[in-house]
Amino acid sequence: MEREAMDTDLLIIGAGPAGLCAAIRAKQAANSAGIECNVCVLEKASEVGAHLLSGAVLDPIALYELLPNWQALDLPFETPVSHDEFLWLSKEKAHKLPTPPQMHNQGNFIISLGKLGRFLAEQAEALGVEIYPGFAASEVLFDEADRVIGVATGDMGITKEGEHKASFQRGMAIHARQTLFAEGCRGSLTKSLIEHYALDKDSQPQTYALGIKEIWQVKSDKHQTGKVTHTIGWPLDNATYGGSFIYHLPDNKVALGLVVGLDYQNPYLSPFEEMQRFKTHPAIAPLLAGGERLAYGARALNEGGYQSIPKLTFPGGALIGCSAGFVNVAKIKGNHTAMKSGMCAAEAFVASLAQESPSDELDAYPNALRQSYVYHELKSVRNIRPGFRRGLWFGLANAAFETYITRGHSPWTLSHHADHESLRYASECQPIDYPKPDGTLTFDRSSSVYLSNIYHEEDQPVHLTLKDISIPVEFNLAQYDAPEQRYCPAGVYEIVQNEHGKPALQINAQNCVHCKTCDIKDPKQNINWITPEGGSGPNYQEM
Repeated sequence: MEREAMDTDLLIIGAGPAGLCAAIRAKQAANSAGIECNVCVLEKASEVGAHLLSGAVLDPIALYELLPNWQALDLPFETPVSHDEFLWLSKEKAHKLPTPPQMHNQGNFIISLGKLGRFLAEQAEALGVEIYPGFAASEVLFDEADRVIGVATGDMGITKEGEHKASFQRGMAIHARQTLFAEGCRGSLTKSLIEHYALDKDSQPQTYALGIKEIWQVKSDKHQTGKVTHTIGWPLDNATYGGSFIYHLPDNKVALGLVVGLDYQNPYLSPFEEMQRFKTHPAIAPLLAGGERLAYGARALNEGGYQSIPKLTFPGGALIGCSAGFVNVAKIKGNHTAMKSGMCAAEAFVASLAQESPSDELDAYPNALRQSYVYHELKSVRNIRPGFRRGLWFGLANAAFETYITRGHSPWTLSHHADHESLRYASECQPIDYPKPDGTLTFDRSSSVYLSNIYHEEDQPVHLTLKDISIPVEFNLAQYDAPEQRYCPAGVYEIVQNEHGKPALQINAQNCVHCKTCDIKDPKQNINWITPEGGSGPNYQEM
């Protein structure tokens, strides 16, 4: 069946901060230059913001550039940071440490990323941007010259067996002069484009972390609006990179979470269980005592920074935001850099419209980004994250050296490694005895996933595909005791007994929160995350 097709000038895949800022800036620049410019944004979630999850503390520098009057608008956040706290946790105690200068949050705001996304979408639509939530881009379209000419959205109404239901609808082809990919961390189309054009051949491997977040309603006498706390140390061991955040929102709400580097080595480690254990620490549990857990979610994030940024442009398109990886790990922020990258790409695109013979690639985009604070920030902290490969104490010493001695000007650049290569064999590691959830402070995966408001049409093709169906049992189970059972924060993967009494991998795709951890951490890179039907997945409201 032929696809219906539509044309636009600029197509943006993903309605997160990077994509929406690109859409707004494109309209602003085109209007200022008197150029007609149609902008279309596709979003796989059921509504803008439903798949957005971050800590998050926002540095508003990009917002000031994009919307100078933003403070006079109807803002989705009104929580300026009041003070910072940085702790090292041992098993029983919390030790105050000096807050590193990159983590000072004076002038920053505690936000809900989903609310920020909805706010930016309103600004974009007021400028004439067309936003289509519930439409998942599932395929990149190329012309005969191998130039990206747009994307196709996924077909709807297909059974698990691949047959057409009565409700079947063919996806649409959307053609554009340029397509910006703003899918977020480990986007499925972005991954295919990086491979197709070898965009990472001159960069180091990207490295990732998994962030698991909960929102709690706490007692008023334990709440301090605007307080920001970060911790390192327990419950993670000294060989595992990670830390926690606790942000005090308005209305006696607290956002807290644990971030675990996906280069961890012990296959028995469970980031979800580590998050539950974190809440039992004597310095944390009193804050939550008598409170109520309201929301749960999880998302992978890029941590490679400066040395892992791939080539950003290719014929017909570009990567922006976390599709490319602009998180400043030392600052624990990536939204402002993602937003700026979208703005730079949009400005380059509008400038190309005025050219008689525009180039296939937006070369002005990476050039502008290199001159911006994005590259300055990332280059100055490039050695901090990889320094933790040698453990917590070496990492802290290296971070202090890079921060206070060389101030980011070291004559060397430390390297990253692929996270899926870091696991040790199960026979070399000790299992971790995690306590059972108490249902008050700590919880199981099922009750947690319930709070993510997940919806997947059950009778649709499974969006977690295996390149080789034998690997989960013959390799992962045999060598690593099936780590997918533990690294997934949503209970998607289970080893069960099949009808012959032999172990088999069961994929509960309906539980998937779209975190992409499996796509990143699988030792053989055997799991491929693709988009399910548009509108599927979590429905985060305040994350």
